[in-house]
Amino acid sequence: MRRLPLPLALLAASLSACSLIPNYQRPALPVTDAYPVGAASAPITGQPEPLAAADLGWRGFFNDPVTAQLIALSLANNRDLRVAALNIEVASAQYGVERASLFPAVGGTAGLERSATPGDVTGLPGTSNIRDYSLGIGVVSWELDLFGKLRSTARASYEDFLSDVETRESTQISLIASVDSEYLTWLADRDSLAIAQNTVAAQQSSVQLTELEASTGTGTALDVAQAQTTLFSAQASEAQYTRQIAQDMDEIVFLVGAPLPNELLIQMAAVPGLEAVPLFPVLPPGLPSDLLERRPDIRAAEDTLLAGNANIGAARAAFFPSITLTANDGTASDRLRGLFGAMSGSWLFEPEISVPIFAGGENLANLDIANANKNIEIANYEKTIQSAFHDVADALAGRSTYQAQLAAESALVGADQNYYNLANMRFKAGVDSYLNVLVARNALFSAQLSLVDLRLASMQNEVTLYEALGGGWEENSLKGD
Repeated sequence: MRRLPLPLALLAASLSACSLIPNYQRPALPVTDAYPVGAASAPITGQPEPLAAADLGWRGFFNDPVTAQLIALSLANNRDLRVAALNIEVASAQYGVERASLFPAVGGTAGLERSATPGDVTGLPGTSNIRDYSLGIGVVSWELDLFGKLRSTARASYEDFLSDVETRESTQISLIASVDSEYLTWLADRDSLAIAQNTVAAQQSSVQLTELEASTGTGTALDVAQAQTTLFSAQASEAQYTRQIAQDMDEIVFLVGAPLPNELLIQMAAVPGLEAVPLFPVLPPGLPSDLLERRPDIRAAEDTLLAGNANIGAARAAFFPSITLTANDGTASDRLRGLFGAMSGSWLFEPEISVPIFAGGENLANLDIANANKNIEIANYEKTIQSAFHDVADALAGRSTYQAQLAAESALVGADQNYYNLANMRFKAGVDSYLNVLVARNALFSAQLSLVDLRLASMQNEVTLYEALGGGWEENSLKGD
C-alpha cells in the first residue's frame, strides 16, 4: 500500500483514534412491567383497532373544529414553542463548533514586520532597521484527537442537540393539551354561568313571591330572608363565573400567542356548551416499556444521560498526552517584490506534545464531576419514567371511574330536580314551608354545578391520557385520519 503523506497520516490517526467513552447500558425500568390491573381494566370500545396515542395525530384525536383551529394557531404563534425551536438551532450550531475542532483550521496569512534596534544593542554602527514581508498558508494549533477527547465533547454536544429536539416535541405536546384543556374549561364555565343565571332568575321570582306573601300576612319575614340568601348566593356565583370566563379567554389567547380571529370567536360563541364537544377516541394504554420510545421527555432525558456518558470520555482523555501541530508554508522576504522570488520559500512545522504530570488533582476532580453528573442524569431519567408511569396510571384510573361517577351525578341532578319540583308544588299548595323549597333549590344548584365540573374533569382526563401516552407531536395519524 502506498504510504500516506505525513499530514494525511496524522489526520487519519486523529479521526480513527480510540474512544474512552464508557459503554452505555440503558438503566433498568424503574417501574413495574404493567399498569395497575384495576386502573387498566376498562374495556376499549369505539374502534376495532385503536391506534396507539403516539401514532394518533392531534387532528385525529381533537376532532372538534374549534379545538383544531386553536391548536393550529398556537403551534404557529406560541412563544414557548418558538423558544424551544430556537434552542434546537443553538444546539445544532454548538455541535458544529465542537465537531469542527476535529479538523485542522487552515488559513492564509500575510504580514509585515518592521523593527529598529540601536547600535549599542547590536554592536553595529548606527541603528539596524529590519523589514520582513511574509505570505503563506498554514495550520494553527491543531490538536490530534488520539484519545478521543474532542470526539467525546462533540458526541456530548450532539446528544444535547437531540435532547433539545425531543424537548421541543414535548413542549408541543404540553401546549396542545393545555390549549384544549383551557378551551374545555371556558366551555364549562359558560355552562356554570348559565346555571347560575337560571337560578338567579328563578330566585328573583321566589323573592318577589315571598315578599308579596309577607305583605299580605300569608308569609313571614323569615321566608323572605331565606329566599334572599339563595338569590344572593346565586348572584355571587354568576359574578364568579363571569370573571372566570373572561380569564379563561385571556389564558386561551396567551397560549395561542396571538389575538383570535373574529371568525373563530364567532364560531366559539356559537358552541352550545361542553356536551357539544365530540367524544375523544378511546386509547389503548400499551405497556410501560412503550413509553421509552413514545414519550419525547423520556427520550430527551436519555439523550442528556448519553451526553453525560460522553463527558466521562472527555474527562478520561485528559489523563493522556495531547499533541498539537502548527505548520506554515509560504514565502518571506525583506522586500515586497521579493516575496515571489526563487529563493523566498519558507516553511514551519512545529509539533508539540503535552504530558500531564501534576495538576493538583484537577483531572481527577473533573472525572469525579463527570461521573457524578452521569449519576444525576440516571436519576433524572428514572424519575422521568416514574413520572410518566404515574401520569398514565392516574389517567387510566380516571377513565375507568369517571363514567360511573358521571352516571351517578346525572341521576342525582335528576333526583334533585324532581325533589325541587315536588317541594315547590307542596309549598304552593300550602302543605310545606318555604324552607323545603330553598333546601331543594340549593341541592339542585350544587348538583348541577358539580355535574359540569365532573364532565370537565372527565374530558380533561382523556386529554391527559393522550398526552401521557406520548400523543400530540404528529399532526396527522401514521395510518391516516
